[in-house]
Amino acid sequence: MEISGFDHIVVSCHSVSAITDFYRDVLGFRVGEERPGKWAIWFGKNKISLQDEANKPELASRTLPGTGNFCLLSTTDVGEIAAELRAKGVEILAEGERQGATGPINSIYFRDPEGNLVEIANAL
Repeated sequence: MEISGFDHIVVSCHSVSAITDFYRDVLGFRVGEERPGKWAIWFGKNKISLQDEANKPELASRTLPGTGNFCLLSTTDVGEIAAELRAKGVEILAEGERQGATGPINSIYFRDPEGNLVEIANAL
């Protein structure tokens, strides 16, 4: 068996509007309704599906809002990103070099409105 990558990830949330506003207005992601009541955010060739806590299916019953933790890659210097996020009122929790999936990265961490830990990184 060979797995080649991700198609999408799912983030559970209490407020679809708060999380879509944040990712659209703060990070510049595209937001859209995939089907009635099912929202997603897109960046590059990637998608994060949003699971409304109030309407989630039984299959996703153990998925909890605010427990996500993921790393996004950027070609924009993370120092510039950190400055822009701070100007928009986002608290940067940590900065520095660490090991990424394919090598060293320099990254920043912050939380979205649901409490998910978001990392943005530059490959070094």
